[in-house]
Amino acid sequence: MYNPSRRNRNIGTSKQGYRRNNKMVIPSVNRKAFYENLVDCYTVKKTINDHEFVFIVEKTKPNYKHACSIDDIIGIISYIQQEDYGDLRYFVLRQPKKKEVILSPVWGRWILEYTFKKETNPAIVLEALDYTDTIEWSKKLCVEDQNELERLIEDGHMIIDSGRNYVINYDICSVRNTQLYRTIPHEFGHYVQYQSYVKSYSHEQWINFPSAEKEKFAHAYADNLLKDIKQMKVGTHK
Repeated sequence: MYNPSRRNRNIGTSKQGYRRNNKMVIPSVNRKAFYENLVDCYTVKKTINDHEFVFIVEKTKPNYKHACSIDDIIGIISYIQQEDYGDLRYFVLRQPKKKEVILSPVWGRWILEYTFKKETNPAIVLEALDYTDTIEWSKKLCVEDQNELERLIEDGHMIIDSGRNYVINYDICSVRNTQLYRTIPHEFGHYVQYQSYVKSYSHEQWINFPSAEKEKFAHAYADNLLKDIKQMKVGTHK
């Protein structure tokens, strides 16, 4: 007897819709972006080079810690030229949710429009990390990922070759090196390039600007800033 189910190879698969409603996604709350949904946080206002910044610190879960303190961040910002600050106002130290760690793991991110207490401003967000965890990378790396792996080694992360993957072991000191000396300058670089770009073009054109060019500029900005900081510190000890 003819049984159509035996000829339909899509039965029980996502093509037919099986478990489609269970797809793992980062939920939004009250129409906010996930990184704007903060719980149990406090704010500190600091003026640096005549520019007021608001530091928003979210309480961390067990095993999680913020690698950078507010004073750490102020120290880095003080080296950045005042004209590069633009309208950037928020520095957010946030506790990521479990799904976010799985689906959108980052050291930090620059947000052009970050809404906090009904006020919207550009922001740089740094993520708290679980120091009992590790990061796994495939050994099939593109050139940019290979360069990033070298940067992580320079920051003090322990990289172990497990055979199939690279296992990245980190502690609060190596994460602090990464977030303080590379992530913050890198995200500032994105904002500086954006400010310059939209003066001649538009926000819509920026969205379509090649991401490789954005990353190239941000890495160069961070490298130059770190070089300037090292030179300044050497000069003060002569």
